[in-house]
Amino acid sequence: MAPKDPLLGTLKVCVLNLQSDGEIVTDSNPHLASCCELLELVLRKGLQQPVLSLVHRDYWHCFEQIPQQDTCGRLSALSLAVEQTRVCRKLLSAQGRGRYLLRVALSRKALPQFIKHLLHTARVLEWYCPQMSILRNEEFLEPFMSLLLVLSHVDFKLDMENCSFLDESWLLPVCETYEVVPCREMGMVLRYLSGRVFVLELIPGSQAHVDKFISPGDVIDEINGTSLRNSKIGQAGVVMSRLKGCPLSICVLRWRAQDGTVFRPLIKPLQALRIENPTLQLGPAPSQQCATTERQSAPSQCLKEGRIVHIVQFLGKANIGMNGGKEILQQVIPQVLQKNLPSKEVLLDLKETHLTCTDRSSKLELFDYHYPEISCVGRFSQHDYTIFAFCVADSPRNPSVHRLLLCGAQSQHHQGL
Repeated sequence: MAPKDPLLGTLKVCVLNLQSDGEIVTDSNPHLASCCELLELVLRKGLQQPVLSLVHRDYWHCFEQIPQQDTCGRLSALSLAVEQTRVCRKLLSAQGRGRYLLRVALSRKALPQFIKHLLHTARVLEWYCPQMSILRNEEFLEPFMSLLLVLSHVDFKLDMENCSFLDESWLLPVCETYEVVPCREMGMVLRYLSGRVFVLELIPGSQAHVDKFISPGDVIDEINGTSLRNSKIGQAGVVMSRLKGCPLSICVLRWRAQDGTVFRPLIKPLQALRIENPTLQLGPAPSQQCATTERQSAPSQCLKEGRIVHIVQFLGKANIGMNGGKEILQQVIPQVLQKNLPSKEVLLDLKETHLTCTDRSSKLELFDYHYPEISCVGRFSQHDYTIFAFCVADSPRNPSVHRLLLCGAQSQHHQGL
């Protein structure tokens, strides 16, 4: 009976679990972290440390050397991946870079090719112990390569920007983007700790406090593409001052994990923050947060393709015949509201020559009208003037027949629409 390696047996189970899902594998897949960790253990098994060096050798160093040592001339994919990994400012260690490279390889279905390059690069392969390494044991190498081939047929859709915690863990935090319209100041008290920028407090009445998107304990990972990983004290303020008057796109790493518990790699830093700041109150629990969000007005604007667009509720539409004048609005709006049609959260984009309306969740465009096609616009004289409507021609072929489109704004700030 052929010998078996327990690592390969466990990896096989994990690969089959990924394959059996039959769907695109994202960062939220429960089997992904285990699979990556097992691949890492295989690549580390039997990797010998240099005798006269203070640097701890890891599998990243192997892949990093291949473009210089391998002369096969077919290294473009590996070279690009290695260079992409090397220039990523969010990674500080060989462990983090190796993990990032593995994620790149999985996303590009290129892991079998990367391993083959390693296998025929003798100067790198000799770093592995023949007696211990799976890569230098023919009986183990064949089933390992078969598993990699199976993985190359799985569709991975991984967020490569969410990589700031790969230095410490295969677990990834919830990563969300906070889009902010131009404002004088955000109103966040920050603390620089362990190479990260933590939110300590939101100043009452500030933009961040009103939007209720960021919570104390969250980490600001980057601002408009500028990474804040391992940044100096005050660096976030410097970046924001350079962008004064510009829309901001802030990458936020949540202190709360997907399952509602504290994100494990943040437990110790958050404990340290609480010792320093006993009054620190982390964001509310998910159930409380949902209730709070429902009671408070949601953000009324966001960014789309670099432009500020309005977030409104599409409440319905009605055919109104040949009368497309403004006087018809106060009659037809109540009729549409009485139907109690399900509303949709949409993005209303007022462009230079026309307006578009897009379903915020599905990204499906609901309508697109040039301004000459709109016969009138007006607000309903009840409900705090937050409901507005406009009339448009039913179709270019039938311009004399009109329809009314009804929307509800989040607040009276939309009165200028």
